[in-house]
Amino acid sequence: MPSPSSPLLLRRLTLVTVTGFAAALTLLLGFAVWAAHNVDEEARRTETAFVVSGLNTILDRVATEQESITIWDDAVVKTRQRDQVWMTENIGQWVGDYFGHDEVYVLDQHNVPIHAMLDGETVSPELFNKRAASILPLAQQLRDDIASSQDTAIGELGAADTVMFGETVARVSVKPIVPFGTAMVVDRGQEYLHVSLRRVDGDVLEEIERTFRISGLQSSAERPATGPLVPVANTNGRILSFLTWTPNRPGANLIAQAIPGTVAAGGLGGALLAFLLMRLRRSATNLLASEAHTRFLAFHDTLTGLPNRALLDDRLDRSLAGARETGGSVALHLLDVDRFKLINDTLGHATGDAVIRLVGLRLAGAMKSTDTVARLGGDEFAIVQTGVSTITDAEAAARRLLDLFKDPLEVEGARLTLTGSIGVVVTLAAENSREEMLRKADIALYEAKARGRACYAIFDGDMDDVVKRRRMIEDELGLALEVGSQVKLVYQPVFAADGKWIVGAEALVRWDHPTHGRMSPDLFIGIAEERGLIGRLGDYVLREAAEFARRTELPWVAVNVSPLQFRDPKFAESVLDTLEEVGLPPRRLQLEITEGVLLENAVLVETALRRLRAAGIRIALDDFGTGYSSMNYLRRYSIDKLKIDQSFIAELGTSADADALVRSMIGLARSLRLVVTAEGVETTDQLHHLASLGCHEMQGFLLSEPIPGERLLDLIRQPDVTKELLLSA
Repeated sequence: MPSPSSPLLLRRLTLVTVTGFAAALTLLLGFAVWAAHNVDEEARRTETAFVVSGLNTILDRVATEQESITIWDDAVVKTRQRDQVWMTENIGQWVGDYFGHDEVYVLDQHNVPIHAMLDGETVSPELFNKRAASILPLAQQLRDDIASSQDTAIGELGAADTVMFGETVARVSVKPIVPFGTAMVVDRGQEYLHVSLRRVDGDVLEEIERTFRISGLQSSAERPATGPLVPVANTNGRILSFLTWTPNRPGANLIAQAIPGTVAAGGLGGALLAFLLMRLRRSATNLLASEAHTRFLAFHDTLTGLPNRALLDDRLDRSLAGARETGGSVALHLLDVDRFKLINDTLGHATGDAVIRLVGLRLAGAMKSTDTVARLGGDEFAIVQTGVSTITDAEAAARRLLDLFKDPLEVEGARLTLTGSIGVVVTLAAENSREEMLRKADIALYEAKARGRACYAIFDGDMDDVVKRRRMIEDELGLALEVGSQVKLVYQPVFAADGKWIVGAEALVRWDHPTHGRMSPDLFIGIAEERGLIGRLGDYVLREAAEFARRTELPWVAVNVSPLQFRDPKFAESVLDTLEEVGLPPRRLQLEITEGVLLENAVLVETALRRLRAAGIRIALDDFGTGYSSMNYLRRYSIDKLKIDQSFIAELGTSADADALVRSMIGLARSLRLVVTAEGVETTDQLHHLASLGCHEMQGFLLSEPIPGERLLDLIRQPDVTKELLLSA
């Protein structure tokens, strides 16, 4: 029989149990709410830091991106010539398409606008008048800095601020347009200015959202009553607008998910507590992972995953510090992918990005784990090489990096053969700072490009002498073209397939310098292209060759044309005017172009080629098979002849691959009703083999080396039997 006190004891036990459970549940819920609030606050602070960092990074990047075109000899020349076509392609569209700048202006030395770009389209410079009130003070500030900073490189100066245009906030950056080296001099205070404007709107906000996983980021002129915000201010601290977004609330979301489970599983308090702790731990883990990912993005390139400039600077500083302690040396390599802009222009930015990723992977795989491979932006990479004992170690690394480009890249169904140029500086840590090493490596990179690209150059103290010599060649080439007695043409005859009949001749330019002797054509033609003399040189060669052909019975004479000449919209008319002045029928002229011409501005090139062919001039595609060979070129452009590069002819008869390639090239040309010429024929076996394959024309040392015009005329006048004897000899 139960005791009378049993119900009371049961009620008391029940009350204690319920009270204890309620207290435990209340304590649990209170802890959960407190923890959720702390997590939400931490998430808010983290997102605020991300938005501030992302915005500052993008706005500060505007000035750095401008330097890709403001420190450039061609930019100085073309802006002063007010070449609107050139400025559209290289000043406006480049920074607009590649870097996302919304507005671009070019101001002359009086701050008068001469070029304007709005959202990727060239517009009237009068648009500048709407922006002048905000931009002109910055322009004047920059000019004052230039006037007062006599010991500072002008290209390093600039003025920038965040301004309000109507209801739009934008970063405005003003940089002087100055030459890269010392070959060109611009009077201090007479610099043209490049103005870039990037609005803090859609693409900027989307980049911050995408990079830092922020949701609903937008700009507001009014301060929001609630929610997170980041003020956008100018350099004077005046707030122009506010950035707001939808905050991530991992704690509140967790509570919302946990409450139904808590009510439904009230009897499983201990299990629920463990569950909440596990969820909180998972949230904390995700938050830490998100922070780690953000830190990674802050110091790595988003396209390749390689270290970015910020991390490169840190690694280079650390390497120099370590070398100071050990007394060792450090090597810095700067690498550019040659003519990368052509890939973007012809194959699209998606293919260009894929190329950059593949190049980055190859570079990273070629270096030691203790070295640093970084992407600085665009197609430029930097490699910090540690443990360098002698300069030979750096040269070996540079050659290894260049060898990576020997294997073609398979990208989006295209087979691309690329090259790279490398500038290297090797220095004792105590001798140079990070900034000095980057400067010297950049000079060496410029030298590598000047040597024709696809090579490396080691910085040394004599590079100033090299620069002076190149300037001397530039000045004296201009003088030689005026005098006309040093620059001469030689002619290499082109024979029919039987090797007996001369069907034409190719004009080749030679420069006999009175002091330095015969100059290498690769050297002075490269300098002419680089320094803007190629137009004068090309006009001289065309006129001399046309005059010679007019005086002879040659069926035609061939003249090589640089890709840079096609950038002149009046190139075709200039050629036809020269032929008319000389009196040579257009059908007796053949222009030889490389595939590099076809990779230039497609509209200009296609228009020029069609105009020339319509007049009767024949077009030959030189060095076929060595570049970006594509059937599209042969179908789209007006081509009359293919010239097979001598590198394929040299292996003819000794390599099955070379035989197959030459056979396929000849078959392709004949199927398209194109004349096919073989270059570099040096043996009778090659000649007979090519003739059996159906090759129409041949030239090479077996038949004749390049000779002066008078000797060519003597050769033409010889009887055919003499030619046979010469051939057999």
